Amino acid sequence: MKKITLFHGTSEKIVVPTYGLGEKKHDYGMGFYLTGNIDLAKEWAVCKPNVTNGWVHQYELDTDDLKILNFQEKDVLSWLAELMKHRDAADSKRYRMLSKRFIDKYGIDTSGYDVIKGWRANASYFYIAKEFVRDNIDIDILEELLSLGGLGIQYCIKSELAYSKLQEVKEGLLSVDYTEFREKYNQRDISARQRMRELVDSDANKVTKVFSTLL
Repeated sequence: MKKITLFHGTSEKIVVPTYGLGEKKHDYGMGFYLTGNIDLAKEWAVCKPNVTNGWVHQYELDTDDLKILNFQEKDVLSWLAELMKHRDAADSKRYRMLSKRFIDKYGIDTSGYDVIKGWRANASYFYIAKEFVRDNIDIDILEELLSLGGLGIQYCIKSELAYSKLQEVKEGLLSVDYTEFREKYNQRDISARQRMRELVDSDANKVTKVFSTLL
């Protein structure tokens, strides 16, 4: 039995992971989202501007017999295609038309997986995504840009089997101070955006192999 420890940051003290629930517009669609990084979980617990302390719930996931799709092992374009299925990076007609073609070309069928593992599309990601679909970013610097964003790795529990193998560690429940970790969340985003803009404006961004040329 191979168990991994994961954390879920939220404003709720009581959480019951339930198959079939979750937001369709989250990164990987409906599911229950966790991370292996407790510090990121603390930031995510207070990422909503509602001025309240948050909670980090600790879980153990038995990964035996689970099919896990790891986007870190795939092309970054496949990850972007998965996000395009669920998240709106831009609301223009051009984007709606081109994103469908992009998904058809680079998307992965995720329906057979129990768990999806990959980067989390935080606020700074949307800056990259919008510039990318506007043809302002060369594919050669895309992966480096995403690494600058400090996008944490998350796990999305998708299947009924995966939910059955997820158990909360009750004594692992932690209270999260809003002021301290909201500031850390904001500083991470501000710093990431500054580094990203510097790279986008640098000579490394050739702006030749751009979004529309990949279709």
